[in-house]
Amino acid sequence: LARFLTTAALIVLQGGGLFNNSHIYAMSATPVKKVAVIGTTGKLGRQAVLQLNERKVPVRCLLRHDPSESEKPSIDKDASSSEVAAYLAALPNVEMVKGDVTDKSSVAELVKGCDAVLALHGPPRPSSVLKSLVPFLQDEQDGRHPRMVNYEGVKNIIEAARSSKTCKRIVRVTGKGEEPWSFFSILINMLGNMAKAWNYEGEELLRQCKDLDYTIVRPGVMGVPNTPEGAVLALKDNGGDLKVSPIKHETIASLCIECLEYPNAARSTLTAMNVPDGEGEKTYAPLLAKVAPDTREFPASMLDGHRAAARTGAAILLGFVAVGASVFVSIVKAALALF
Repeated sequence: LARFLTTAALIVLQGGGLFNNSHIYAMSATPVKKVAVIGTTGKLGRQAVLQLNERKVPVRCLLRHDPSESEKPSIDKDASSSEVAAYLAALPNVEMVKGDVTDKSSVAELVKGCDAVLALHGPPRPSSVLKSLVPFLQDEQDGRHPRMVNYEGVKNIIEAARSSKTCKRIVRVTGKGEEPWSFFSILINMLGNMAKAWNYEGEELLRQCKDLDYTIVRPGVMGVPNTPEGAVLALKDNGGDLKVSPIKHETIASLCIECLEYPNAARSTLTAMNVPDGEGEKTYAPLLAKVAPDTREFPASMLDGHRAAARTGAAILLGFVAVGASVFVSIVKAALALF
Protein backbone atom coordinates (compact mmCIF):
# COMPACT_ATOMS: atom_id res chain seq x y z
CA LEU A 1 0.00 0.00 0.00
CA ALA A 2 2.80 2.41 0.91
CA ARG A 3 4.58 1.72 -2.37
CA PHE A 4 1.33 2.26 -4.30
CA LEU A 5 0.63 5.57 -2.57
CA THR A 6 4.21 6.78 -3.15
CA THR A 7 4.04 5.90 -6.83
CA ALA A 8 0.63 7.52 -7.21
CA ALA A 9 1.86 10.69 -5.50
CA LEU A 10 4.82 10.94 -7.87
CA ILE A 11 2.55 10.52 -10.88
CA VAL A 12 0.19 13.22 -9.63
CA LEU A 13 3.06 15.61 -8.88
CA GLN A 14 4.63 14.96 -12.25
CA GLY A 15 1.33 15.49 -14.04
CA GLY A 16 0.84 18.73 -12.14
CA GLY A 17 4.17 20.06 -13.36
CA LEU A 18 5.88 20.04 -9.97
CA PHE A 19 8.22 17.24 -10.96
CA ASN A 20 9.63 16.17 -14.31
CA ASN A 21 11.46 13.00 -15.27
CA SER A 22 14.86 14.51 -14.63
CA HIS A 23 14.01 15.26 -10.99
CA ILE A 24 12.72 11.75 -10.39
CA TYR A 25 15.83 10.15 -11.84
CA ALA A 26 18.11 12.50 -9.94
CA MET A 27 16.32 11.74 -6.68
CA SER A 28 16.74 8.00 -7.14
CA ALA A 29 20.50 8.27 -7.65
CA THR A 30 23.00 8.02 -4.80
CA PRO A 31 25.05 11.26 -4.74
CA VAL A 32 28.74 10.73 -5.43
CA LYS A 33 30.98 11.34 -2.44
CA LYS A 34 34.34 11.55 -4.19
CA VAL A 35 35.38 11.60 -7.86
CA ALA A 36 38.70 10.78 -9.53
CA VAL A 37 39.69 12.85 -12.57
CA ILE A 38 42.20 11.80 -15.22
CA GLY A 39 43.33 14.43 -17.71
CA THR A 40 43.41 17.03 -14.96
CA THR A 41 45.16 19.94 -16.64
CA GLY A 42 43.63 19.48 -20.09
CA LYS A 43 40.99 21.94 -21.28
CA LEU A 44 38.23 19.44 -20.44
CA GLY A 45 39.73 18.06 -17.24
CA ARG A 46 40.27 21.43 -15.61
CA GLN A 47 36.64 22.38 -16.28
CA ALA A 48 35.48 19.15 -14.63
CA VAL A 49 37.61 19.80 -11.53
CA LEU A 50 36.30 23.38 -11.27
CA GLN A 51 32.68 22.29 -11.60
CA LEU A 52 33.05 19.47 -9.09
CA ASN A 53 34.66 21.92 -6.70
CA GLU A 54 31.72 24.31 -7.13
CA ARG A 55 29.44 21.42 -6.22
CA LYS A 56 31.61 20.78 -3.14
CA VAL A 57 32.44 17.25 -4.32
CA PRO A 58 35.92 16.10 -3.17
CA VAL A 59 38.20 15.36 -6.11
CA ARG A 60 41.34 13.27 -6.57
CA CYS A 61 43.33 14.33 -9.64
CA LEU A 62 45.96 12.35 -11.52
CA LEU A 63 48.96 14.51 -12.34
CA ARG A 64 52.19 13.53 -14.11
CA HIS A 65 54.31 15.97 -12.12
CA ASP A 66 53.96 17.40 -8.62
CA PRO A 67 52.70 21.01 -8.68
CA SER A 68 55.61 23.43 -8.29
CA GLU A 69 55.41 25.84 -5.36
CA SER A 70 57.26 28.42 -7.42
CA GLU A 71 54.75 28.21 -10.27
CA LYS A 72 52.26 31.03 -10.63
CA PRO A 73 48.72 29.57 -10.25
CA SER A 74 46.51 30.37 -13.23
CA ILE A 75 43.37 29.04 -14.86
CA ASP A 76 43.50 31.36 -17.89
CA LYS A 77 42.91 29.71 -21.25
CA ASP A 78 46.55 30.32 -22.23
CA ALA A 79 47.98 29.07 -18.93
CA SER A 80 50.52 26.25 -19.01
CA SER A 81 49.77 22.81 -17.57
CA SER A 82 51.98 23.50 -14.56
CA GLU A 83 50.20 26.82 -13.87
CA VAL A 84 46.80 25.12 -14.10
CA ALA A 85 48.01 22.32 -11.81
CA ALA A 86 49.15 24.87 -9.22
CA TYR A 87 45.77 26.62 -9.38
CA LEU A 88 43.71 23.43 -9.03
CA ALA A 89 45.93 22.05 -6.25
CA ALA A 90 45.16 25.13 -4.15
CA LEU A 91 41.39 24.55 -4.30
CA PRO A 92 39.64 23.10 -1.22
CA ASN A 93 38.84 19.38 -1.34
CA VAL A 94 41.15 18.82 -4.32
CA GLU A 95 43.90 16.26 -3.89
CA MET A 96 46.69 15.63 -6.39
CA VAL A 97 48.01 12.11 -7.00
CA LYS A 98 51.26 11.85 -8.93
CA GLY A 99 51.16 9.30 -11.74
CA ASP A 100 50.07 8.46 -15.26
CA VAL A 101 47.14 6.58 -16.75
CA THR A 102 49.57 4.08 -18.27
CA ASP A 103 50.92 3.22 -14.78
CA LYS A 104 48.72 0.67 -13.00
CA SER A 105 49.89 1.44 -9.48
CA SER A 106 49.28 5.19 -9.70
CA VAL A 107 45.81 4.70 -11.20
CA ALA A 108 44.98 2.26 -8.39
CA GLU A 109 46.13 4.82 -5.85
CA LEU A 110 44.07 7.54 -7.52
CA VAL A 111 40.80 5.59 -7.45
CA LYS A 112 41.00 4.58 -3.77
CA GLY A 113 37.92 5.79 -1.92
CA CYS A 114 36.28 7.26 -5.04
CA ASP A 115 32.75 6.51 -6.25
CA ALA A 116 33.40 7.39 -9.89
CA VAL A 117 36.16 8.13 -12.38
CA LEU A 118 36.03 10.80 -15.06
CA ALA A 119 38.46 9.56 -17.73
CA LEU A 120 38.97 12.78 -19.68
CA HIS A 121 42.50 12.07 -20.88
CA GLY A 122 43.92 11.75 -24.36
CA PRO A 123 47.31 11.21 -25.98
CA PRO A 124 49.63 14.14 -26.77
CA ARG A 125 50.09 15.25 -30.34
CA PRO A 126 52.54 13.06 -32.28
CA SER A 127 56.08 14.40 -32.34
CA SER A 128 56.52 13.26 -35.94
CA VAL A 129 53.90 13.36 -38.70
CA LEU A 130 56.02 10.98 -40.78
CA LYS A 131 55.95 8.31 -38.06
CA SER A 132 52.19 8.68 -37.81
CA LEU A 133 51.81 8.25 -41.58
CA VAL A 134 54.07 5.19 -41.76
CA PRO A 135 52.78 2.44 -39.41
CA PHE A 136 56.03 0.47 -39.06
CA LEU A 137 57.74 3.59 -37.69
CA GLN A 138 55.30 3.78 -34.77
CA ASP A 139 56.16 2.40 -31.34
CA GLU A 140 52.85 1.26 -29.85
CA GLN A 141 54.58 0.54 -26.53
CA ASP A 142 55.54 4.19 -26.14
CA GLY A 143 53.63 5.60 -23.16
CA ARG A 144 52.46 8.54 -25.28
CA HIS A 145 51.02 6.36 -28.07
CA PRO A 146 47.19 6.24 -28.31
CA ARG A 147 47.25 2.47 -27.81
CA MET A 148 48.79 2.96 -24.37
CA VAL A 149 46.68 6.00 -23.44
CA ASN A 150 43.27 5.21 -24.97
CA TYR A 151 43.32 1.43 -24.61
CA GLU A 152 45.82 0.20 -22.01
CA GLY A 153 44.97 3.25 -19.88
CA VAL A 154 41.28 2.27 -19.87
CA LYS A 155 42.30 -1.25 -18.88
CA ASN A 156 44.17 0.20 -15.91
CA ILE A 157 41.14 2.27 -14.88
CA ILE A 158 38.87 -0.78 -14.99
CA GLU A 159 41.29 -2.83 -12.88
CA ALA A 160 41.69 0.03 -10.40
CA ALA A 161 37.92 0.47 -10.07
CA ARG A 162 37.48 -3.23 -9.41
CA SER A 163 40.18 -3.35 -6.76
CA SER A 164 38.93 -0.18 -5.05
CA LYS A 165 35.65 -1.83 -3.93
CA THR A 166 34.07 1.67 -3.94
CA CYS A 167 34.20 2.85 -7.55
CA LYS A 168 31.26 1.62 -9.59
CA ARG A 169 31.05 4.16 -12.44
CA ILE A 170 33.50 5.19 -15.17
CA VAL A 171 32.74 8.12 -17.46
CA ARG A 172 34.91 8.10 -20.57
CA VAL A 173 35.06 10.85 -23.21
CA THR A 174 36.00 9.60 -26.67
CA GLY A 175 34.49 10.70 -30.01
CA LYS A 176 32.57 9.38 -32.97
CA GLY A 177 34.56 6.37 -34.10
CA GLU A 178 32.28 3.88 -35.82
CA GLU A 179 32.90 5.25 -39.31
CA PRO A 180 36.52 4.35 -40.19
CA TRP A 181 36.17 5.67 -43.74
CA SER A 182 34.80 9.08 -42.78
CA PHE A 183 37.04 12.06 -43.56
CA PHE A 184 37.59 12.99 -39.90
CA SER A 185 38.36 9.41 -38.83
CA ILE A 186 40.91 8.98 -41.61
CA LEU A 187 42.52 12.34 -40.89
CA ILE A 188 42.79 11.82 -37.12
CA ASN A 189 43.99 8.22 -37.42
CA MET A 190 46.41 9.10 -40.21
CA LEU A 191 48.01 12.06 -38.43
CA GLY A 192 47.40 10.98 -34.83
CA ASN A 193 48.81 7.46 -34.56
CA MET A 194 45.38 5.78 -34.83
CA ALA A 195 43.91 7.78 -31.96
CA LYS A 196 40.28 7.28 -33.05
CA ALA A 197 40.81 3.56 -33.56
CA TRP A 198 42.24 3.01 -30.09
CA ASN A 199 39.52 5.19 -28.57
CA TYR A 200 36.90 2.83 -29.94
CA GLU A 201 38.80 -0.24 -28.69
CA GLY A 202 38.87 1.38 -25.24
CA GLU A 203 35.12 1.92 -25.43
CA GLU A 204 34.62 -1.77 -26.07
CA LEU A 205 36.63 -2.66 -22.97
CA LEU A 206 34.04 -0.73 -20.96
CA ARG A 207 31.03 -2.19 -22.77
CA GLN A 208 32.33 -5.72 -22.19
CA CYS A 209 32.83 -5.01 -18.48
CA LYS A 210 29.78 -6.50 -16.74
CA ASP A 211 30.63 -5.68 -13.12
CA LEU A 212 31.11 -1.91 -13.53
CA ASP A 213 28.87 0.80 -14.95
CA TYR A 214 30.08 3.15 -17.65
CA THR A 215 28.90 6.21 -19.49
CA ILE A 216 30.72 6.85 -22.76
CA VAL A 217 30.44 10.41 -24.08
CA ARG A 218 31.13 11.13 -27.76
CA PRO A 219 31.29 14.93 -28.06
CA GLY A 220 31.55 17.27 -31.00
CA VAL A 221 34.60 19.40 -31.74
CA MET A 222 35.69 21.16 -28.56
CA GLY A 223 37.65 24.39 -28.38
CA VAL A 224 36.11 26.13 -31.41
CA PRO A 225 35.67 29.91 -30.90
CA ASN A 226 32.19 31.44 -30.92
CA THR A 227 30.39 28.18 -30.18
CA PRO A 228 26.60 28.80 -30.21
CA GLU A 229 24.67 28.97 -26.96
CA GLY A 230 21.00 28.75 -26.03
CA ALA A 231 18.64 25.83 -26.63
CA VAL A 232 21.30 23.95 -28.61
CA LEU A 233 22.12 20.84 -26.56
CA ALA A 234 21.35 17.43 -28.06
CA LEU A 235 22.00 13.83 -26.97
CA LYS A 236 21.57 10.48 -28.68
CA ASP A 237 21.89 7.29 -26.64
CA ASN A 238 22.93 3.88 -28.01
CA GLY A 239 25.78 5.71 -29.76
CA GLY A 240 23.23 7.29 -32.10
CA ASP A 241 24.30 9.60 -34.88
CA LEU A 242 24.26 13.40 -34.70
CA LYS A 243 25.92 15.83 -37.08
CA VAL A 244 29.38 16.79 -35.81
CA SER A 245 29.32 20.32 -34.40
CA PRO A 246 31.36 22.64 -32.14
CA ILE A 247 30.72 22.30 -28.42
CA LYS A 248 32.36 23.89 -25.39
CA HIS A 249 34.71 22.07 -23.01
CA GLU A 250 32.72 23.30 -20.03
CA THR A 251 29.51 21.95 -21.58
CA ILE A 252 30.93 18.43 -21.93
CA ALA A 253 32.46 18.65 -18.44
CA SER A 254 28.98 19.45 -17.12
CA LEU A 255 27.51 16.47 -18.97
CA CYS A 256 30.14 14.12 -17.54
CA ILE A 257 29.32 15.23 -14.01
CA GLU A 258 25.54 15.42 -14.40
CA CYS A 259 25.25 11.92 -15.89
CA LEU A 260 26.46 10.53 -12.56
CA GLU A 261 23.12 11.64 -11.09
CA TYR A 262 21.08 9.56 -13.55
CA PRO A 263 21.00 5.78 -13.02
CA ASN A 264 19.43 5.38 -16.48
CA ALA A 265 22.60 6.86 -18.03
CA ALA A 266 24.68 3.97 -16.70
CA ARG A 267 25.95 1.54 -19.37
CA SER A 268 25.05 4.11 -22.02
CA THR A 269 26.97 5.47 -25.02
CA LEU A 270 25.95 9.10 -25.54
CA THR A 271 26.61 11.24 -28.60
CA ALA A 272 26.65 14.90 -27.52
CA MET A 273 26.43 17.65 -30.12
CA ASN A 274 24.98 21.10 -30.57
CA VAL A 275 22.04 21.73 -32.89
CA PRO A 276 20.54 24.99 -34.21
CA ASP A 277 19.20 27.24 -31.46
CA GLY A 278 15.65 26.28 -30.55
CA GLU A 279 15.99 22.68 -31.74
CA GLY A 280 17.75 21.50 -28.59
CA GLU A 281 17.66 22.06 -24.84
CA LYS A 282 19.27 24.68 -22.62
CA THR A 283 20.38 22.11 -20.03
CA TYR A 284 21.15 18.39 -20.09
CA ALA A 285 18.58 17.51 -17.41
CA PRO A 286 15.61 16.82 -19.73
CA LEU A 287 17.87 14.98 -22.16
CA LEU A 288 19.53 12.79 -19.53
CA ALA A 289 16.13 11.90 -18.11
CA LYS A 290 15.27 10.20 -21.41
CA VAL A 291 18.45 8.25 -22.17
CA ALA A 292 18.64 4.50 -21.75
CA PRO A 293 21.38 1.88 -21.44
CA ASP A 294 22.90 0.51 -24.63
CA THR A 295 20.80 -2.15 -26.32
CA ARG A 296 22.34 -2.52 -29.77
CA GLU A 297 25.23 -4.80 -30.62
CA PHE A 298 28.35 -2.67 -31.05
CA PRO A 299 31.16 -4.10 -33.22
CA ALA A 300 33.58 -6.05 -31.03
CA SER A 301 36.53 -4.37 -32.74
CA MET A 302 37.00 -1.85 -35.54
CA LEU A 303 40.79 -1.77 -35.49
CA ASP A 304 41.29 -3.49 -38.85
CA GLY A 305 38.81 -1.16 -40.57
CA HIS A 306 40.42 1.94 -39.09
CA ARG A 307 43.89 0.74 -40.08
CA ALA A 308 42.82 -0.01 -43.64
CA ALA A 309 41.20 3.41 -44.03
CA ALA A 310 44.17 5.26 -42.49
CA ARG A 311 46.68 3.39 -44.67
CA THR A 312 44.65 4.17 -47.78
CA GLY A 313 44.50 7.83 -46.80
CA ALA A 314 48.24 7.92 -46.09
CA ALA A 315 49.00 6.27 -49.45
CA ILE A 316 46.86 8.82 -51.30
CA LEU A 317 48.47 11.72 -49.41
CA LEU A 318 52.00 10.45 -50.04
CA GLY A 319 51.06 9.92 -53.68
CA PHE A 320 49.97 13.56 -53.99
CA VAL A 321 53.20 14.65 -52.31
CA ALA A 322 55.26 12.54 -54.72
CA VAL A 323 53.41 13.93 -57.75
CA GLY A 324 53.77 17.46 -56.45
CA ALA A 325 57.48 16.98 -55.89
CA SER A 326 57.88 15.54 -59.37
CA VAL A 327 56.06 18.49 -60.93
CA PHE A 328 58.17 20.92 -58.90
CA VAL A 329 61.41 19.25 -60.05
CA SER A 330 60.23 19.36 -63.68
CA ILE A 331 59.46 23.08 -63.40
CA VAL A 332 62.87 23.78 -61.86
CA LYS A 333 64.64 21.79 -64.60
CA ALA A 334 62.71 23.63 -67.30
CA ALA A 335 63.57 26.99 -65.72
CA LEU A 336 67.27 26.11 -65.52
CA ALA A 337 67.26 25.04 -69.19
CA LEU A 338 66.37 28.62 -70.15
CA PHE A 339 69.65 29.94 -68.86
